[in-house]
Amino acid sequence: MSLVESFQYTLRDAAATGTPLSIRAGGSKSFYGRPAAGTECSVAEYTGIIDYSPTELVISARAGTTLAELESALAKENQMLPFEPPHFGPGATLGGTIACGFSGPRRPYAGSARDYVLGITCLNGRGESLRFGGQVMKNVAGYDISRTLTGSLGTLAVLLDITLKVLPRPETELTLYREASPEQALQLLNTWAGQPLPLSGGCFTGGQLMVRLSGFEQGVKVAAERLGGDEMATADNFWQAMREHRHPFFQDDRPLWRLSLPPAAVLTLEADTLIDWGGAQRWLNTDLPAPTLRDAAVRAGGYATCFRGGNREDVFHPLDPALMALHQRLKTSFDPAGILNPGRMYSGL
Repeated sequence: MSLVESFQYTLRDAAATGTPLSIRAGGSKSFYGRPAAGTECSVAEYTGIIDYSPTELVISARAGTTLAELESALAKENQMLPFEPPHFGPGATLGGTIACGFSGPRRPYAGSARDYVLGITCLNGRGESLRFGGQVMKNVAGYDISRTLTGSLGTLAVLLDITLKVLPRPETELTLYREASPEQALQLLNTWAGQPLPLSGGCFTGGQLMVRLSGFEQGVKVAAERLGGDEMATADNFWQAMREHRHPFFQDDRPLWRLSLPPAAVLTLEADTLIDWGGAQRWLNTDLPAPTLRDAAVRAGGYATCFRGGNREDVFHPLDPALMALHQRLKTSFDPAGILNPGRMYSGL
């Protein structure tokens, strides 16, 4: 029996008996979302790069393939995953990354994980094999289910094979830093975002504004002269620490909240804050109650997620009734028995 056939048998048996399953691979992101419930169903052994066409900028791999293996193969061809996904541990897999929909510091300038998913083969809650998308950016008419599965935390299907668009690595990168207040940092980040600059990272923490420039050497040099500031000698280490949450800001015992906001939004909360994604992502270390944080996020035009720590039963921003109804219809369509990661996103899903 092949691994896929084994997965299908497990899913069909679970659906017939109403047994909930906890879908996982490397476990590096098990902290995220509401508590997992059910019998473990691991895809960690379903590994390997299926196809890689450097000239076509497309790679396909199995869900259990580690990000390290994937990025190593791309590096040999001087290519990369443009959305700069965080690993959060040595066992990080492609399937877990896409299931969580995580993207790193490059996201507002290059696009999100969802933007680079071309196709997905998966198993639904009935154990049926489904294929969505293909190997080109425009391959569907109507609703793009492969991107709907991105960020669904395994509540709709077990991801098997994933095809991604990749990009060449930039010829050169340079990071500038300067002292600034939070208000000055947001003003500069939003001003620069509207200009033809090769930005690939922008964050503010500890009174310092950092911006990364990526591209052709001459273009980066001209942009650096235009922006001003001091060049950071340890830029690679800095951005990796930001991506992997190893920066000192993230070494805090308090709950870590992620607020997604309009880039220029002003947040009026007494909390330790790190500004990322050019202002569109705010990280907060705080013991403030969830309603206070979510009310502030809504007033600023966004939403709040308890990323790590805190009350894991109350993680994601509540959905309005229409959106919840849409989620429930999707869940019923893909997983009528409700066996796939039940409750991982919201109670009842």
